[in-house]
Amino acid sequence: MTHKNFETEAIRTQIERSQFLEHSSPMYLTSSFVFEDAEDMRASFAEEKERNIYSRYSNPNCLELVEKVCRMEGAADGFAFASGMSAVFSTFAALLNSGDHIISARSIFGSTHTLFKQFFPKWEITSSFFDIHNLDSIDAMVTPQTKMIYAESPTNPGVDILDLEALGAIAKKHGLLLVIDNCFATPYLQQPIKFGADLVIHSGTKLMDGQGRVLAGITVGTKELIDKIYRFSRITGPALSPFNAWVLSKSLETLGVRVDRHCGNALVLANYLESHPKVNWVKYPFLKSHPQHILAQRQMKAGGCVVAFEVKGGLAAGQDFFNGIKLLSLSANLGDSRSIVTHPASTTHSKLSEEERASVGITDGMVRISVGLEHIDDITADIAQAFG
Repeated sequence: MTHKNFETEAIRTQIERSQFLEHSSPMYLTSSFVFEDAEDMRASFAEEKERNIYSRYSNPNCLELVEKVCRMEGAADGFAFASGMSAVFSTFAALLNSGDHIISARSIFGSTHTLFKQFFPKWEITSSFFDIHNLDSIDAMVTPQTKMIYAESPTNPGVDILDLEALGAIAKKHGLLLVIDNCFATPYLQQPIKFGADLVIHSGTKLMDGQGRVLAGITVGTKELIDKIYRFSRITGPALSPFNAWVLSKSLETLGVRVDRHCGNALVLANYLESHPKVNWVKYPFLKSHPQHILAQRQMKAGGCVVAFEVKGGLAAGQDFFNGIKLLSLSANLGDSRSIVTHPASTTHSKLSEEERASVGITDGMVRISVGLEHIDDITADIAQAFG
């Protein structure tokens, strides 16, 4: 049964109850499944029937999680992975061949950028990078070998917004796949498939879990594309564990409530920082000063949990600010119930050259705050005292 509202889908989508009629979905902590007889086993391996065989292929907990995210994103099918980066890598590896070409936004997660620049060239898969503020430049990058366009929106860590509808139109014009990392927004705030995306990737480790407990990733999209990703992943083994899938599926039941609070806190903090004398600039999608504020309102329900800003005084002042933090966590994660402060230039994007960081607006003084669920007065008080 499909329900109309997001929150109801997140709570009421579940695997079939067992003979015990449990209210909450049970955990299926098993590596494999048994067969009734020789014919059942033969037909299952021949894919003449849909059933669980081995948890590297599928598991009831993973299937429930995938079904929830598919309904949230408006996708036909999906596959769950052991981490966000395993979802990113496996998606590309399943769909690309030697000699293929990717067009990617320049502003992407550091590990994904490293994948494109250092590892894919070993298999003769090349990449070109477009300026997120100049989508018109994409047309000139398309070659006969180009297979897909890849982007994040909002971007990591600069929280810039890309016009997903425009990207969808460009991809369609050239017959390319459009793959969008929707991690910062979650399907609660944004559904890229509505704007033309063929595949949507999430790091479930972030807001989907929301409490810093498990690693997870998921890719959803069309049945045809997901079948290719499934067959690659079935052999290579990046599947999500049943326990982590169970945790994540339960977390999704509160996603809407949590993200509402994240966004509310983040907007208050962004307004506070914008008026602070020791801050050069602030970027948050739902601030009126954000360059893509109107676009963000058109694509997203709210601005998300991440606020980026630059401390006046450069690297030394930034280090003093970090050393002054007492309540908030100094960590490289985001989307946690606990507020997290990160210095992208020395952590998540440290593998990029100084020139590469500058090209996407990552300065030495940039700070990224993943605004958590603590009381906003306590969050702003800790920021205030850290400035001294």
